Amino acid sequence: MAQSIPVATTAANEAPVSAVTWSAVFAGGVVAAAVSIILLLLGSSFGFAAISPWPEGTGGTIAAFGVGAAIWLVVVQWVASGLGGYVTGRLRTKWVGVHTDEVFFRDTAHGFLAWAVGTLFVAALIVMSIAGVARTAVDAAATVAAGAAEGAGAAAGGLADNAYFTDRLFRVDPAAPGAFGAGADDGAARVAEAGRILARGVLADEFPEDDRVYLVDLVADQTGLPANEAEVRVNEVIAGAQEVKAEAAQVAEDAADAAASLAIYTFLSLLVGAFIACVAAALGGRQRDDVEVVTVRA
Repeated sequence: MAQSIPVATTAANEAPVSAVTWSAVFAGGVVAAAVSIILLLLGSSFGFAAISPWPEGTGGTIAAFGVGAAIWLVVVQWVASGLGGYVTGRLRTKWVGVHTDEVFFRDTAHGFLAWAVGTLFVAALIVMSIAGVARTAVDAAATVAAGAAEGAGAAAGGLADNAYFTDRLFRVDPAAPGAFGAGADDGAARVAEAGRILARGVLADEFPEDDRVYLVDLVADQTGLPANEAEVRVNEVIAGAQEVKAEAAQVAEDAADAAASLAIYTFLSLLVGAFIACVAAALGGRQRDDVEVVTVRA
């Protein structure tokens, strides 16, 4: 007699479709990215207008501009992420037979995914822009290094034009006897040598005293100035070049501080954007599920 073997069967407890509606996520991400770019461009125009070239007190200051930029970044994230999250919530697939709490979680997750997609789009655009700026900065740094090594006539980046300071050392009084006499080749060699000394000394933390004395002798020999007047000219030129170097260093420090502040502002605005996107997606999803189909009978 044949014996039957019982077969255990289990009811399927998984939905046949994914819980993530990627089409809605990407749609919301594109909306968020597009709105972000539009608002950032608008904010840039406002920001440039806020910076005044006139003395302090007659226009917007850099500090005020920084606060305004921080507020605008939050506004951009608020509006763009809110729109992107809402669109995602309204466009996602309706889940049938899912608990209300699970629907709320999925909606907020969809909003977060849409925010992430939009942020990646905008970040890619920003990275490409920063890459161009960084490439320019590297080229400028290479120019400074080459100027320090080659000396005369090199443009020493933040130290301004080294050739300008060198020319100041050898400005000859036209009334001096033999001011433009023979020995042009020798004079050019001495000018080039002085340029290398000046570039090396200004780039260092302090100007070597032996180089300073040597420059005074060169200037006195080439220009016909008395030793004391040649020393005054050398000291003035060195002080001017070092002042330009200090100003360049201060500008670089201010730029670094501004970059750090911008990073913090961006981080905070992104947190706000992620939260708003989740809330907006939950709101849009709830409105999508609450829509009733009304049939109009003739």
